Amino acid sequence: MRQTGVVHPAFLYLPGERLSLPELSAARLDGHVFDLGDAYVPADLVETAALRASTIARLIPVGAAAAGPSAAWVHGAGDAPPIVHHVRRCVERRIRVSRTARVVFHDTRVPASAVTPLGGVLVTTPTRTMLDLATALHRDPRVLWWMDRLALACPGTPDGAAETLRAMRRVPGSRAGLAALERLALRTR
Repeated sequence: MRQTGVVHPAFLYLPGERLSLPELSAARLDGHVFDLGDAYVPADLVETAALRASTIARLIPVGAAAAGPSAAWVHGAGDAPPIVHHVRRCVERRIRVSRTARVVFHDTRVPASAVTPLGGVLVTTPTRTMLDLATALHRDPRVLWWMDRLALACPGTPDGAAETLRAMRRVPGSRAGLAALERLALRTR
């Protein structure tokens, strides 16, 4: 499911750009397009990680990468994207992000080795995504659902994330996250 290619804009229909929302809804009812993320795409287009990423591209600021539940969805976890998207800074300098109710910005930098380009935007790798979800578990138990789906879509990510987490020091939520990763690793082996 992982492709790094940029999806051609002709395949993405964003409501209000070339077609209005009512026109896109009618095309969906007729079976010509289906809704994916924040866009509509032709019904005969194969759903890939690059395509999923490109549908939320306008929510990802320059200098940031899709992370957490958003990245999990891009990598194939679940059928529907999260209602609120998570992005993480991936450049050395601080970036200015406009506040929106649909995007949570995490200012801790993710290293370049932990992001991959998909659909014209940066997305945290499956293993880094699993690590971020595991360390957020103590604050938000709902991320367990995303962890479970990501483990099914990308086998091996619980083991990789657990290995990375064991090497880290003084990380809030690491005990709960490590326990969840170990349970997931056992289930997906």
